[in-house]
Amino acid sequence: MSRLLIVEDDEALGRALAINLKVRGHQVVVATNAATALRIAAASPLEAVVLDLGLPDMSGVAVITGLRGWSSIPIIVLSARDGQRDKVAALDAGADDYVTKPFGMDELLARIRAAVRRAEPAALAEPVLNMGDLTIDLAAKRVRRSGSDVRLTPTEWHLLEALVRRPGRLVSHRQLLEEVWGPSYWSQTNYLRVYMAQLRRKLEADPAKPQLLITEPGLGYRFEPKDAERNGAPTGAASSD
Repeated sequence: MSRLLIVEDDEALGRALAINLKVRGHQVVVATNAATALRIAAASPLEAVVLDLGLPDMSGVAVITGLRGWSSIPIIVLSARDGQRDKVAALDAGADDYVTKPFGMDELLARIRAAVRRAEPAALAEPVLNMGDLTIDLAAKRVRRSGSDVRLTPTEWHLLEALVRRPGRLVSHRQLLEEVWGPSYWSQTNYLRVYMAQLRRKLEADPAKPQLLITEPGLGYRFEPKDAERNGAPTGAASSD
């Protein structure tokens, strides 16, 4: 069952969409403005976003840009604006598809399914990372170390995943904060210090001399997988919840 976010300032239409999608087996959450939508997207995993462009507090294109700063979640624009300029602006900002109102529910569902399918290969690429006695299973959101399960809190997992999916790359403080905690937390670097220390205690052989989770002073953090092997088989390690 997929979890969808509907961003629609017309409350009647938002309720109608939610009812129709729930009947068809989806979990649905509705936001009537951009700020609420961005908070929801940052706080919990979603399969896709259905987004109206005409929002009261921010343009839909700005919402797309904000989401694309830290997420690859499928975004389907659902708008009464049918001009080429609006469509191009939304697609250039990072939308995956554009459906014009009025619309058929079957068509919208087909567009959602197609967008989610396109996103799946990237999400599942190289899901299992084996590094000596440490295994990180991205697909199952699980970690195992020295033959034992490692329990991570949801926040610890989100932070680890954000780094593991960018091996060897510097990820800035702001990017990590926005991706894990949300756009309004971009300056709270103390959060990163606390949670990175927790991750190192759980994952590093010597937390005082980290070899996997590297600090780039004043800039951010980097995940350095040493002699890693990757495969697509689940490892049956511990859940991160």
